[in-house]
Amino acid sequence: MKVKLIVDGGKMQPGPAVSQQLGPMGINLGKVISGVNDATKGFAGVKVPVEIDVNPKTKEFTINVFSPPVAELIKKELGLEKGSGQSNKVKVGNIAFERIVSIAETKLPGLLAKDLRAAIKLIVGTCVSLGVLIDNKEAKEIERSIESGIYDNEIENKITEVSSEKKSNLEAFFAVRKAQQEKEAKALEEAKAAEEAAKAAAAPGAQPVVETGKKTAGAKPEAVKETAKVEVKKEEPKKAEGKKK
Repeated sequence: MKVKLIVDGGKMQPGPAVSQQLGPMGINLGKVISGVNDATKGFAGVKVPVEIDVNPKTKEFTINVFSPPVAELIKKELGLEKGSGQSNKVKVGNIAFERIVSIAETKLPGLLAKDLRAAIKLIVGTCVSLGVLIDNKEAKEIERSIESGIYDNEIENKITEVSSEKKSNLEAFFAVRKAQQEKEAKALEEAKAAEEAAKAAAAPGAQPVVETGKKTAGAKPEAVKETAKVEVKKEEPKKAEGKKK
């Protein structure tokens, strides 16, 4: 019997996926988990495909660890928890092409790629979907550069190490890009908030806003002062006094 799992490298925890399948067979779950964590500790921080081959009769098992998914390796390289939700607009990282070569070498045996160059193209394609830049450029642009031979030296010589100077340049470039993205996102949020406020003000039954030095939402219009009523008493005309004799 084979049980296939995706576990966090070196940190597998007990769960229903394992206990429901192995528990009824009397397999020592603690021993299985310990064995998996030991076999995957080299992939700390990465989700790893694992296959546990169990012999129900002898209660023995073997653990087979497979290479992590390409996306997981890219995220580990950049220290990311997740990719971009808007990969065409928002970028989450900037990776060196040399590290793309390294990942491609790692994954080549399990990829449907005829050679390293083809494997690299697949890795670059994953960068597109994750929203990751490569050498300060859009991943799609890197695909064209590979086709035109710009990266032939790195590919043919399997260059995987990145100079400290290049690392610094990539980090500085992305810091500027990230700050710009955050600025644009903030401006978009403010514009949206203003639009919603305008709609609310224009809605039927909305109370007008009165300016009294400061704008106060929903303020009631100032009461119109009533004109003071002044009571005027009319004097009765005096009767003419008779002439004195």
